[in-house]
Amino acid sequence: MPDSLPIWDLTDLYTDSSTSIQLDLDTAKQQTEKLVQHEGRLSQMTGAELAAVIAEYQSVSERLSRIISHADLQFAADMADPQTGQHAQGMKEAISGFSSQLMFIELELAAMDEDGFQQALSDPDFYHFLPWLRRLRAFAPHQLETRLEQMLVERTPAGRSAWIRLFDETATALRFAFQGTEVTEAEILNKLSDPSPDIRKEAGHSLSEVMQDNQRLFCLILNVIAKDKEIDDRWRGFNRPVSSRNLANDVDDATVDALSSAVTARMPDIAHRYYHLKAGWMGADELPWWDRNAPLPGDDDRRFNWSDARQIVTDAFADFDQPMADVAQQFFERNWIDAEVRKGKASGAFSHPTVPSAHPYILMNFDGRARDVMTLAHEMGHGIHQVLAADKGYLMSDTPLTLAETASVFAEMLAFQALVDKAPNNAARRFLLAGKVEDMLNTVVRQIAFHNFETAFHDARKSGEVSAEALSDLWMQTQTQALGPAVRLDDSYRPIWAYIPHFVHTPFYVYAYAFGDCLVNALWQNYQVKSAADKLVFSEQYIQLLKAGGTKRYNEALAPFGLNPAHASFWNMGLDMIAGMIDELESLS
Repeated sequence: MPDSLPIWDLTDLYTDSSTSIQLDLDTAKQQTEKLVQHEGRLSQMTGAELAAVIAEYQSVSERLSRIISHADLQFAADMADPQTGQHAQGMKEAISGFSSQLMFIELELAAMDEDGFQQALSDPDFYHFLPWLRRLRAFAPHQLETRLEQMLVERTPAGRSAWIRLFDETATALRFAFQGTEVTEAEILNKLSDPSPDIRKEAGHSLSEVMQDNQRLFCLILNVIAKDKEIDDRWRGFNRPVSSRNLANDVDDATVDALSSAVTARMPDIAHRYYHLKAGWMGADELPWWDRNAPLPGDDDRRFNWSDARQIVTDAFADFDQPMADVAQQFFERNWIDAEVRKGKASGAFSHPTVPSAHPYILMNFDGRARDVMTLAHEMGHGIHQVLAADKGYLMSDTPLTLAETASVFAEMLAFQALVDKAPNNAARRFLLAGKVEDMLNTVVRQIAFHNFETAFHDARKSGEVSAEALSDLWMQTQTQALGPAVRLDDSYRPIWAYIPHFVHTPFYVYAYAFGDCLVNALWQNYQVKSAADKLVFSEQYIQLLKAGGTKRYNEALAPFGLNPAHASFWNMGLDMIAGMIDELESLS
């Protein structure tokens, strides 16, 4: 295999995009016209009739999702091209019109009286959709009058979505001065883990200066997004900014509060302790913030080519479950991955599920570091999850955020363990362990610090627009609490909040990373203590968890493993694993 970085092939979604997309839009129009004839009548239908309506609704929803997935992926691959942005916006506007007309289906199903609903469930075709209906009906107390709901959907492309697009296009167009040239955001962030302290310092200052120059716009965007959310939450009767996200994630407020409280309470024991240890390794009492992800002294900063990364990931998966590795091979063999680093491309990484009748696509920016191998494993975990859950259909394959990170973090752990097992000596093991601890701190402690920042910001926004200065104050308070005295956060760190896309794209998304990491840590410890025979049972149960998609709530999905996230001990079990790895690092020092 030639060792070049892959670029995805979107023709599996549309071969002749302009003609095929228009055909799908025309078909969706016909399906919608047929469905709207049932408006106002769902509560009078039999279970069989309702099942037929839902099946047709699922069909048109998947057709529309295919269109917007294609547009979003094109835009992510080249955000600098005005045409991709215009096309994505045009598709959002077209699809919002369909969504507005079809909204009555979910609203009427959610509002059905309980007796009628239970009677309809006696039909097996209607009962099939019960997991989706349960989540739908959980929103019933927060529904608005139908015409208000339709108006909100129709205005989305000119409201919140437009602000998200402004953020994305602005962030993508930013260039960062570095060593006499200009680089992209992805490139400047990669420099923060360069072996050279001078390069890290220059990169940190460049990132800070550009964010400082643009913080007025980014502050405005965040304020608009937060106010839009506050209005929506108030009209729907949500008392806390996080509550609507929790309901969408199919988790209760108390469980998320328990996670946040547990992580925040353990920050000194975990993050503060590790960064104090790292500062000592680097011959200092404290680390400047741009050295937080610096490689350790003596680390050879091994680089992996794409072939290496592919082999490590697929072998690790095969050792756990061969069919899981077989799914991963499809991503590599069929051009479902875009890994090339280039200008205009979205930074970061994701696995886009698209639609069950197609397949997911992975985007990442591969720079050859160990962290990039872990990112590949992480996103491949998402992709495998999305492939395995596709049989549940469009309405029930999507997994709530409480379980959405399970497959990705578990896949990352498999790849990490494979590297550790092959470590030739204690020094190599220490470098790998330190890297994994840092990744866990970024996933658990840092994301809960982001969650605490969001909570403080959205609470402050209720009293009026929050200035960039006040926003930076909240940022410094929450990040200082998380990172501790061994990481020096000077004024150059104040505007760094501005580059975090999750605050704009999906408010309160970030705790899902910590939820997933702690959940997987508990799962992993459960797996590690099992016999060889029991490990086979575990892997079968785990694959069934992934195949379930969105049909099982997180507590139900974890019951076969004897784990209960309602107990505080569950979260501390995940945090204990991180603390134990830091203990081992102290012993290897």
